[in-house]
Amino acid sequence: MTLVQTITEQAVAGLEIVRRPEDLDAIWQAGVAAALWHRTPLPTFQQWLDGLHPDHLPSARVVLRPAAVRNAVASLCHGAGTPPGPERDMLVDDIAALADIFAALSGAPYLRLRLDRVSGNACGRFHVDAVTVRLICTYRGTGTEYGAGQGGDVPREVFNAPTGAPLLLRGKLWPARGTSELLHRSPPVEGTGETRLVLVLDPVADPEDAA
Repeated sequence: MTLVQTITEQAVAGLEIVRRPEDLDAIWQAGVAAALWHRTPLPTFQQWLDGLHPDHLPSARVVLRPAAVRNAVASLCHGAGTPPGPERDMLVDDIAALADIFAALSGAPYLRLRLDRVSGNACGRFHVDAVTVRLICTYRGTGTEYGAGQGGDVPREVFNAPTGAPLLLRGKLWPARGTSELLHRSPPVEGTGETRLVLVLDPVADPEDAA
């Protein structure tokens, strides 16, 4: 049986917990498979987002330059009927800021941006993504599950990334080898009535080659 628990300061093999966004560059350190920016959303923002009808959550999968993210997300919110106001501005600004941080860390000229509304069991298997590096931030609902595994085994201890905390993960295409393997998956929420809002960012070198 796996034990799911909220993240603490105890060590998880291959994970670096940071308190400042600039420290996410720990992902480049030897032996680091993931970096988690441990932050807490403002209560007023989280209450607003959690109270929205799922139909009013922005959703899309696009490839674009980092500088275009802010306007793109603002347009997505408008199209979804996300209520205008300071909280919506905070969501747009935060996604744009994470895109800038991720682009600087990865050196990618383009990003694949996904905003997913998730109400089912999106990905039930623990895995490592087939990318160089990926950023995942759950803005609403249960955060990504992760744990240290060996050879693809299910982790004996499973942790949830806190809601609103960006998780930076090395993928299978990361150039360096020999790092600890840290597996992750989407938490199973089917049948709970929960609708998650999840941001995923991947680096893209050439938008014409991006699937």
